[in-house]
Amino acid sequence: MRRTLAALGFLLLTCLPALAGSSASVRIKDITAVQGVRQNQLIGYGLVVGLNGTGDSLRNAPFTEQSLQSMLDQMGVNIRSTNARTRNIAAVLVTADLPPFAGNGSRIDVTVSSLGDATSLSGGSLVMTPLSGADTLVYAVAQGPVQVSGFSVTGRAESVSQNVPTTGRIPNGALVEREVAGMLDDEQMLVLELRNPDFTTAVRIADTINAFATERYGRQVAREQDLRTVVLQRPRNVGAARFLAEVGELYTEADGPARVVIDERTGTVVIGRDVQIHTVAVSHGSLTVRITEGANVSQPEPFSDGRTVVVPDTLVSVNQEGANLAIMGGTNLETLVRGLNMMGLKPTGIIAILQAIKTSGALQAELVVQ
Repeated sequence: MRRTLAALGFLLLTCLPALAGSSASVRIKDITAVQGVRQNQLIGYGLVVGLNGTGDSLRNAPFTEQSLQSMLDQMGVNIRSTNARTRNIAAVLVTADLPPFAGNGSRIDVTVSSLGDATSLSGGSLVMTPLSGADTLVYAVAQGPVQVSGFSVTGRAESVSQNVPTTGRIPNGALVEREVAGMLDDEQMLVLELRNPDFTTAVRIADTINAFATERYGRQVAREQDLRTVVLQRPRNVGAARFLAEVGELYTEADGPARVVIDERTGTVVIGRDVQIHTVAVSHGSLTVRITEGANVSQPEPFSDGRTVVVPDTLVSVNQEGANLAIMGGTNLETLVRGLNMMGLKPTGIIAILQAIKTSGALQAELVVQ
């Protein structure tokens, strides 16, 4: 009986005594985020110029021609009575994330993506493009040379491409012109949001912070509100940045639900630490039916009036693999993984067994099928 599934593209760890018995400590700032301290998405429409004949064809991208005419009108050049045929310009969509507390004059990265039929943005430069938020206010202005990691070369009979040449980035390409309203020091109540909501984890975070605050400030400052949030009351003589820095470095144990995640497309199975299976008897086998189509030639007898014809030949074979009845059950992840490995199953077989065990009610975990 096979002991490993590595050659079949499926990985299960069989030596997990430490993981099965205890959970590792993590920093609070690695599993939480401060409510309100987040990025804001920006978007803008612009033009990339200086392309070496790889830009939009103005006949197929009328918005590029209109943008070119509008830009030149602002510069005092009127080309509306002529038909431009340039291929050195491309209409692009510019996106960026405005970091929290970004001040006027700071720079952020932007992503440039083609909107028309341009074949490559390599070598182009983005013309000054305002970037707006969801409130339609301009928060940054982007401009600069576009860096493209992909390329595309086309010949008469063959073409070669790598990555995506119609998308690029401009490091530090946008200048922040407007700050997002809000100051952290004005808040007396701070809220920590768990990245993976869980009641037990929220309680442990609150207890850890209170134990630290009682020794440091002489009183408790944390209270778990629900499975997602922990409310902190900032001491008056401590700034919000220093207080959050001290709290974020504290270590606690994160908990989570027992969960099995299955991806049937790739045959991937991820089993959580607290997954348990009641003792069940499992039998798994497969039935294979193979149909082979062929052809035979039928020759007539010599000196007869018959004709040579092609006769179809169909071969049907049925193969059913034997299946042993195995008893499987485990109170921890190590026992469960060892039992699945000893059955010598393929990934599809393990997925089918886990789904059947969940249907029978023996799998004490949430089953997520992607």
